[in-house]
Amino acid sequence: MSLLEVKGLQAGYGIVEVLFGIDLEVDAGELVVVLGANGAGKTTTLRAISGMIPSRGVVTFDGEAILGKRADVIVRKGIAHVPQGRGTITDLTVEENLRIGAFSRKDADIDEDIDRWFTMFRRLGERRDQTAGSMSGGEQQMLAIARAFMSKPRLILLDEPSLGLAPLVTNEVFDRLRDITNETGVAVLLVEQNANLALDFAARAYVLEAGAIVASGAASDLQHDETIQKAYLGL
Repeated sequence: MSLLEVKGLQAGYGIVEVLFGIDLEVDAGELVVVLGANGAGKTTTLRAISGMIPSRGVVTFDGEAILGKRADVIVRKGIAHVPQGRGTITDLTVEENLRIGAFSRKDADIDEDIDRWFTMFRRLGERRDQTAGSMSGGEQQMLAIARAFMSKPRLILLDEPSLGLAPLVTNEVFDRLRDITNETGVAVLLVEQNANLALDFAARAYVLEAGAIVASGAASDLQHDETIQKAYLGL
């Protein structure tokens, strides 16, 4: 049984339907990417899974149906969402953002985990008392990822982490993310416009077009598929 199973997922905004019955799955510890052009429904997919918008179909996490549950309940069950645009609370400090990420926890290890993320992302440690809004885009993305991990998730939904970042900063963010997932075993469902980077990062991939899955398979296979190369890799 997969950690996350999505079947026949439909979602949209008001009368505008965006997803038309998509199926996907993520195994424990697996890195999976969803590719697609702007407007294909990638962000909507993550929002539906994390309970941010009304949706229909079947979504199970670790065998439990979660569709229709509140977003905070889904976080407590082990799914964290890093939204497009990072979602840091700009007028709070780096440390305060991390503490908010641990809102669902009742254990006594929060301070220890904060220190751990300051070690993992040294620039965050150097700026722990600085407001999030005063930092660079790359630093805010690192903060958003660290904040999501503060909830001790089993699955991270990560929406366009490279958006607005310079290539060198993007590579650094993905390198750190790869280190973290290797260390923690947390699964990742990644939405990303940078197809080459995403396919290098992930084990499996889905291609979303006009609200429907049109291709799926091993990331390495899709990376060498002529149709995918022309449509998404600029070749």
